[in-house]
Amino acid sequence: MIANRYRLPSSPFRSDGLHQRRKWEERAVKAILLLLALVSVLTTLGIIYVLFQETVLFFRQVSFAQFFLDTRWTPLFLSKRFGIWPLVNGTVLVATGAMMVALPLGLLAAIFMSEFANERVRRILKPFLEVLAGVPTVVYGYFALTFITPILRAIFPQTQIFNAASAAIAMGFMILPMVASLSEDALYAVPNSLREAAYALGATRWEVATQVVVPAALSGIAAAFILAISRAVGETMIVAIAAGQQPKLTLNPLESIETMTAYIVQVSLGDTPHGTLEYQTIFAVGMMLFLMTLGMNVASHLLARRFREVYE
Repeated sequence: MIANRYRLPSSPFRSDGLHQRRKWEERAVKAILLLLALVSVLTTLGIIYVLFQETVLFFRQVSFAQFFLDTRWTPLFLSKRFGIWPLVNGTVLVATGAMMVALPLGLLAAIFMSEFANERVRRILKPFLEVLAGVPTVVYGYFALTFITPILRAIFPQTQIFNAASAAIAMGFMILPMVASLSEDALYAVPNSLREAAYALGATRWEVATQVVVPAALSGIAAAFILAISRAVGETMIVAIAAGQQPKLTLNPLESIETMTAYIVQVSLGDTPHGTLEYQTIFAVGMMLFLMTLGMNVASHLLARRFREVYE
């Protein structure tokens, strides 16, 4: 009876046919997973190919000096000018305003959830905060236009109906969950031994959070900030609805501006014929935008890699 209850498991190699079948099944699964992993890579290469192909055609007719040294962007007018900097200025202006909203609020929310809230409060608060990430961006755009802009006009009467400030504020709330969630993960990953050592030296809870935990997680927090900035730079619907379509070099957030993504939407939905110089401008602008976000994502990856090396 004991021998029957405690029989040794049979050898997995008792049948050469079964072993070969399992080996082929593992190879098939590995090939399928590799193919799925390559989908994103091939998609990215396809996007780069299309952007590069059309951008080359654009720069055959427009010189680099016209594109990078001019300060006016009027490719759809009779007097055509191709200076990219007004669009870059509008994009950076809105993204900077969004980060001024999202960074302090997101970091404070992350510090509270990581260092002050108990586990029950954290489980309730974090999903509610991340609900903001599920709101469609077009809703944020109309929220900026119909709610934030009237408030700004009541405080600052010179505010234009379409302005960078309302778009930046709405975008700040849109990327707030990304900043808070990623920063909270970075803070939560800091070893408890650092906190215990600070408490042993007589530090208060706030001092431990701001002078020990935040500096220790600084690389992870910086990576979260850069990812949020790249998300803000690539946002389309909020700026297309609330920021306007007037490319200009200005630092006044109460004025109407145009971002790179808003211009791409403007031309893509218009009556611009395919293959014309006006049509090719959207690919040149898209390439510029791609290079900007690529640089931010690479910087974020490097910071995140350093963060993982310290706390793995």
